[in-house]
Amino acid sequence: MMREDARFEDAGARPLNLGAREADDVQVISALVQDAVLTGADISWQPARRRLSLLINRFRWEDRDAAETGRRPYERVRALLVIDGVTGVASQGIDRKDGSAILSLLSLAWLPGKDAEGRLELTLAGDGAIAANVEYLELTLKDVTRPYRAPSGHVPHHPE
Repeated sequence: MMREDARFEDAGARPLNLGAREADDVQVISALVQDAVLTGADISWQPARRRLSLLINRFRWEDRDAAETGRRPYERVRALLVIDGVTGVASQGIDRKDGSAILSLLSLAWLPGKDAEGRLELTLAGDGAIAANVEYLELTLKDVTRPYRAPSGHVPHHPE
């Protein structure tokens, strides 16, 4: 029997290891990293490697329904969000000297440019943003720890 598309439930408890090379892929990763938290010290810009890396604590959206059905705590997991092919990085609303500042990632967006070039924009809570100019779209999300109980015990939400 062939399935038409995958569901979050198909992943089970396995760690995520996803790549994005097309605009639609970015939307999937954006949904999975929504409400991830990190500090300024968790952001690494390596110009010689043309790489921007963020070590995030992401809410496990793909496990939300299973947690509710099983009446168990919601979970978070440490993950690496890596952007390759980066030619420049800009930010606003972030004090780069304060490595302990808590940042909350709201979304990712791909803005295509000429040929394969473009810009990945990371929108943060509180009017913060990071923009990475890239030669090509290559984004990776990889869980690097076992899931742990979400400290708040709640699903992240945004007042309307």
